[in-house]
Amino acid sequence: MFRPAFKTIIGLEIHSQLDTESKMFCACDNDSEGAGPNTNICPICLGHPGVLPVPNKKALKLAVQTAKALNCQISEETRFERKNYFYPDLPKGYQISQSLQPIARNGYLEIAGRKVRINRLHLEEDAAKLVHDEKNKNYSLIDFNRSGTPLMEIVTEPDLTSPAEATDFLRELRLIARYLKVSRADMEKGHLRCDANVSVNFNRPNGVNIQSPITEIKNLNSFKAVAKALSVESARLYEEYQNCLVSPKLTKTTAHWDQLHLKTIKSRDKEETADYRYFPEPDIPSINTKDFSEVLEVELPRGRRIRFKKEYELTDKDIETLVVNKVLGDYFEKAVSELGEWNKSGVNLAKKTAAWLLSELQKLLKFNKISLNKCLITPENFAEFIKIIDRGEINSTAGQIVLKEMLATGQDPSQIIAEKSLAQVSDIAEVALVASEVIAANESVVEQIKSGKETALQFLLGQMMAGSKGKINPRVALKVLKDKIFAKK
Repeated sequence: MFRPAFKTIIGLEIHSQLDTESKMFCACDNDSEGAGPNTNICPICLGHPGVLPVPNKKALKLAVQTAKALNCQISEETRFERKNYFYPDLPKGYQISQSLQPIARNGYLEIAGRKVRINRLHLEEDAAKLVHDEKNKNYSLIDFNRSGTPLMEIVTEPDLTSPAEATDFLRELRLIARYLKVSRADMEKGHLRCDANVSVNFNRPNGVNIQSPITEIKNLNSFKAVAKALSVESARLYEEYQNCLVSPKLTKTTAHWDQLHLKTIKSRDKEETADYRYFPEPDIPSINTKDFSEVLEVELPRGRRIRFKKEYELTDKDIETLVVNKVLGDYFEKAVSELGEWNKSGVNLAKKTAAWLLSELQKLLKFNKISLNKCLITPENFAEFIKIIDRGEINSTAGQIVLKEMLATGQDPSQIIAEKSLAQVSDIAEVALVASEVIAANESVVEQIKSGKETALQFLLGQMMAGSKGKINPRVALKVLKDKIFAKK
């Protein structure tokens, strides 16, 4: 399949709704989920004349923490400004945002070993929400509940080179926000939104380098939408400008993504900074960021990946699962800590813990539609279960039964094993009796083993397991078989 030879240039502007109790500049509840339209508002939200905005201290603190996690240079002083533009859901006719003195600048986030530069990180307030009536297209309604919600905007440099890399960047940024607890970052709920800027660069056959104008695709609200919109728009830009004899004028267009028809639709020409007529917010003085700066003690996703690899020697796939799902990763570590010096015996119980956690327990939780937060199996009991498995007290089939019962009742695994008589037989005398019967009934196989075909031992072991209905400890059984067969030699 022919693939156009062009380079994709992508920069992202990410808006993250901060997880504060109140809005950015007033005392209204920051959580309007489930609230009726225009019920969580006040004169400040509605932009009434004469009202005085008061910055949210927690929002400032969360922004500074995020800036540190993204390796940014924190501004000594930051200030808010008025960004002037008219839009129906902006009651004041301006948005309180930041331009000249943002919270931070010049950071980076490492993705797959490559640093993606971050131009700036700043705070602003969200606008209200337009509600469109599908039946009556003559008007739209405005819900001001969202007006004033604290937003943190992170603007990258145009360093991303593919839709896949852009989505990887977004996923990692969401992880960091969740690890820091600055935002729930649910894209489907609007806690994380993305404006994507894309252009293409390629060489014409005559040697002329063509740089297309930039398209800004607004309000992408899922990873899938980001990847698809960037892919479609970069291909469209190439098709539109591939026949240019000279490089076109570098204008910027704002578009929205039509998810139904999988295409971008031009909304307007993009405003430049001068069009917004920024000027300092007269009601909010400059703010010293030192008042909101604390030592960042949270382990970030990248650090956890490195540590899990070093300490537990897990596979990259298992590590990524435990890092992406922080609750699962925390549960894993609590269980491992209960195992004591797991590697002293030479057996990596951490690997065994991860295997049972990520396969059997996760499968049971999914089937029963139970979140790990509501799971009745404590990390302590799960660690005890792993020890029992490792000691060979029960086999894997019995282990699945025990785990299922633990999930349903929260009981200790030893108690379940005793009640259901699931323990494997490890007593040498009992195992020897079964071994003698199997050896007597399979003399030809025994002769093969004596002749050097030790793989035939597995057949005898299978006969012992079948005869005991799986209750004999296979490790003990194998040792007894060898002792009996080779003792006769």
